[in-house]
Amino acid sequence: MSAINFWAWNLIGPLSTTYAEALLLSSAEASMLVATPILVGSLGRIVVGALTDRFGGRVMFIALSSSSIVPVLAVGFAGSIDSYTLLLVFGFFLGIAGTVFAIGIPFANNWYEPARRGFATGVFGAGMVGTALSAFFTPRMVGWFGLFPTHAIVAAALGVTALVCVVVMRDSPAFVPNTNPVIPKLRVAARLRVTWEMAFLYAVVFGGFVAFANYLPTYIKTIYDFSAVDAGTRTAGFAVAAVIARPIGGALSDRIPPKFVVLASLAGTAVMAVVAAFQPPPDFWSAVTFIGLAVFLGIGTGGVFAWVARRSPAASVGSITGIVAAAGGVGGYFPPLVMGATYDATDNDYTVGLALLAITAAVALLYTAFRLHAREPDTSVQAHST
Repeated sequence: MSAINFWAWNLIGPLSTTYAEALLLSSAEASMLVATPILVGSLGRIVVGALTDRFGGRVMFIALSSSSIVPVLAVGFAGSIDSYTLLLVFGFFLGIAGTVFAIGIPFANNWYEPARRGFATGVFGAGMVGTALSAFFTPRMVGWFGLFPTHAIVAAALGVTALVCVVVMRDSPAFVPNTNPVIPKLRVAARLRVTWEMAFLYAVVFGGFVAFANYLPTYIKTIYDFSAVDAGTRTAGFAVAAVIARPIGGALSDRIPPKFVVLASLAGTAVMAVVAAFQPPPDFWSAVTFIGLAVFLGIGTGGVFAWVARRSPAASVGSITGIVAAAGGVGGYFPPLVMGATYDATDNDYTVGLALLAITAAVALLYTAFRLHAREPDTSVQAHST
């Protein structure tokens, strides 16, 4: 179910090169088009996570899938009339679909005991495969059916998803609604140290995934001069690798302290970003590089949220998840803008942007290694800390 929402959220990214050519967009303008739904989908998770604590995952899944239908159709309309302004405006509302992550994590947490939550949240996070489906199928569907009909098909899939949720989805018997007002709940979550530590780490690993899942078509076309369809195919490979790695990271975190999983992820991310800056030749070595990067990022996303599940007070899981997930999305908002702004047209490279990714991952690695504990204190103690 989350996969369809992720597909909707990522509708603009795979078509960014098409829009750039049709509308004569600069690199910065194309980056803004890609980044806008990411930002909205990120910040919206804060509120959606808190609402999930109150209403439960079933109600929120239904509401989210239903409310994403109109923005999907609107983006299709804007693209079909070649309006950059409307694409930005409707892309803003398309970000609603990206808030699905803040629903699924607390929903999955309630169904599993703590020792299994790393795997459970990792499996839910595999719904990120929707970004791969979008990267692979969206450009092809536009060629087969046309731009607006493609968006209409995705909108219909959202409607079916909402209907399936109505029929088959149920909240866990362990779910207890937290009826406290949203703002105080968010304040409580914001006072917890775990919230901001995990938000920082998730901004690096999930932000890196989101950024590349959305910007990689532009990157591949610019650096390697592939068509939109071929670039989408390679981006889909990147996304699938990250999706497969995510539950692996969660499962590993059920067996060993998540700290070590996250450390391995950050180290691998830094190394692969440096390798990518040297522009390995297509197709084999570039594929190895970006799939390797995807695997390390995917393992990290699974590890971080397994850590969240272990450390969060039960009544605040949704609120903490919303803030952490928002940080991850915001982490994915800035890299496309940075990549667009630092692109060197003379030498045709993104060295500066990739170097910044490597540096950021290295800083997160050092913080995790020296400031975070492998064995976590009791969450009841953290719940009363400020």
